[in-house]
Amino acid sequence: MPRKENMKIVDANIILRYLLEDHAEYFEKAISIVEKNRILLINEVVAEVVYVLEKVYQIDRQTIKEGLFTFFENENIHIEKDNVLKEALILFAQKKLDFVDCLLFGYSKVGERKILTFDKKLLKYLDHGTAGL
Repeated sequence: MPRKENMKIVDANIILRYLLEDHAEYFEKAISIVEKNRILLINEVVAEVVYVLEKVYQIDRQTIKEGLFTFFENENIHIEKDNVLKEALILFAQKKLDFVDCLLFGYSKVGERKILTFDKKLLKYLDHGTAGL
């Protein structure tokens, strides 16, 4: 992976214009940004993209997952927590959990963190079955 200090972080608006192609001028600019820069994609930005695609544009979860996985294939995209994010999107496409809960699941699944929660829906998917207290 290239050095992080040489990468740029894009916000959700650039990713949304790139994925949705709904504004010709911004779509062209988004393509240029993605193709001419090494992009560090962070989970916080992806969470906003997922929220907007699902809640504002009413795109189904499977399509969101597939679209983002395709976006991740771009050679200029480097994902901060690749395994966490992909686990989260897979669960998000399959279950009715908020995306942030899916991210927490991803951190738990890949063994990076133990998650403490009172959320009963999330607890069903975590491997430690209690709030951890």
